[in-house]
Amino acid sequence: MKVLVTGATGYLGGRLVPRLLAAGHEVRLIARHPSRLAEAPWAGDVEIVEGDLTDRRAVDEAMTGVDAAYWLVHSMGAPGDFEASERAMTEQFAASAREHGVRRIVYLGGLHPPGVPLSRHLRSRAEVGEILLRSGVPTIVLQAGVVIGSGSTSFEMIRHLTEVLPYMPAPRWVRSFIQPIAVRDVLHYLIGALDAPPEVNRAFDIGGPDVLRYGQLMNGYAVEAGLPQRPIAALPVLTPWLAGQWVNLVTPIPRRLAVPIIESLQYDCVMHDHDIDEVIPPPAEGLLPYRTAVRLALERERAGEVETSWRNAAAPGAPSDPLPSDPDWAGHTVYTDERTRACAAPAAELWRVIEGVGGENGWYSFPLAWAVRGWIDKLVGGVGLVRGRRDPHELHEGEVVDFWRVESLERGRSLRLRAEMRVPGRAWLELSAEEAPGGGSRYHQRAVYFPKGLAGRLYWWAILPFHGIIFAGMANRITAEAEAGAREHAGASS
Repeated sequence: MKVLVTGATGYLGGRLVPRLLAAGHEVRLIARHPSRLAEAPWAGDVEIVEGDLTDRRAVDEAMTGVDAAYWLVHSMGAPGDFEASERAMTEQFAASAREHGVRRIVYLGGLHPPGVPLSRHLRSRAEVGEILLRSGVPTIVLQAGVVIGSGSTSFEMIRHLTEVLPYMPAPRWVRSFIQPIAVRDVLHYLIGALDAPPEVNRAFDIGGPDVLRYGQLMNGYAVEAGLPQRPIAALPVLTPWLAGQWVNLVTPIPRRLAVPIIESLQYDCVMHDHDIDEVIPPPAEGLLPYRTAVRLALERERAGEVETSWRNAAAPGAPSDPLPSDPDWAGHTVYTDERTRACAAPAAELWRVIEGVGGENGWYSFPLAWAVRGWIDKLVGGVGLVRGRRDPHELHEGEVVDFWRVESLERGRSLRLRAEMRVPGRAWLELSAEEAPGGGSRYHQRAVYFPKGLAGRLYWWAILPFHGIIFAGMANRITAEAEAGAREHAGASS
């Protein structure tokens, strides 16, 4: 088939695309920022339409000539009336699919109990499914609960809660029943939906073989990670909002994602039937048990083979405009901090250090200051410093590095990061390496800040005293690290 995939830069979409290609399908994507897909190993094998799902012309262009379309986007944690936004986008997507003769829509929604008031997040996902089922295009809505896989939001939340807290005061939802499913099995159902009979137009529950309480999920993780079992106390006083703040502080999951996830966990999210087996048989080797899925996720993370991650999903409300070119700065207030250092190491060694910044490697200066800034960002609902990075050595455009995002990457030469922390303005950090005429290399570092209003100006001047420590120290330590690496390589070769 010729297949349209939305959400290809997301966790599941980024894993679905190569599997569709391996199954022999032609794949078309629609993406606001195609550059974020440029370095995907399958980028040359797909067609990419540049555009936004709110733009009907772009959606029509993407829908032309396709046999099936996947709807894998949602606005969880987005500011404002995300329900109205999702409703409008879905109705437009459905209308375009109908008008262009698409034969199948596939949507991944969420497991939810019938007949109870749902959280905004689950209510919106259920409504999206209903709109697609009424579209006139045969639709399969797959309803999944907690998805377990390396880099998934649910897995990361379970992992960090279990590893950080030896004793776990928790809301009543730790007693809720959950039917987790391995990401491998979700992908099996998503691909299998393309082969469903054309008359099938309904929602199906999907889940793994285990039904567990949420507390059992955490202690199941503890067993696989070699940790002691965690005593868990269910406290009736922790509201979903308060629990979201707690999760925000002790895990990398930002508040905008933690709160809707926890609101969803108030309910028992289990399969109500197994009708899916009549349309899409389970994998030949069977559905993965929960602990097996955890074990595989841990093995992939330890091996540095995380295919996609929740970290790289766009952060709603974060700045998204690229850094204006220097001539465009005329007439605007802009603050910069520039540092240049000579480095005895070759440019390739200097670049190795630059591309490795953030995550476990840190930022090479005043760790306490970076940590405090990350905690402040968490407290005000930002992404914080602990998102880390997908790979400790290699970056790609669009990826996350702590509270930055890679906006531009010229491998071996320059890296530009866009700030996604809460700040009254827009900020970027540029790091570059170049060969020096007499040997060695030259390191250049530039922080750029566009303040917003008086608050933005006051913010810059408030942190200015720290720049001499943070930015100067960063330049000094990065070049020193590169020189130490060059000496180590020289010693090893001799």
